[in-house]
Amino acid sequence: MVRYRRNVVPGGTFFFTATLYDRRSSALLDHVDKLRGAFRVTRLESPFTVDAIVILPDHLHVIMTLPEGDSDYSGRWRRIKSVFTHRVVASGTSVPHNHRGEFALWQRRFWEHTIRNDTDFERCADYIHFNPVKHGLVASPSDWPYSSLHRYVRAGILPADWGGVGQISGNFGER
Repeated sequence: MVRYRRNVVPGGTFFFTATLYDRRSSALLDHVDKLRGAFRVTRLESPFTVDAIVILPDHLHVIMTLPEGDSDYSGRWRRIKSVFTHRVVASGTSVPHNHRGEFALWQRRFWEHTIRNDTDFERCADYIHFNPVKHGLVASPSDWPYSSLHRYVRAGILPADWGGVGQISGNFGER
């Protein structure tokens, strides 16, 4: 069995990619209200800050900061995925099961990167905000409604036309 090593940094800031099991699915957008609810429930139970986020049809990217002294991001992801899955199932949507009898909505793991400094944070946030363009979903990042880019624009951190031209390079756990 492969042993995954996760970087444990209490109070750290991390970039995550979480992906649906079926990469052709659009469940995250079809049930975006349930996903937002899963984040709210998890944040109430185990606080964290969402510094940047983008929700795409089959995956999402998040920069998350944990409270001082807390390093349990795996528990938070387990809870987000579980609450979302159970709410989708409760809505009457059919979700397949894997060979263990578990719901097979999400890929079992997630991709994580520890944010090292302000430059790294900015690079990851830019990647998040440009991701809908990278996947051909919109021509401009501001056209995608499921992105924290709009919060950054309202706060004056980025201009409304940010990302209208150019490219963001990097793999960030995607194929």
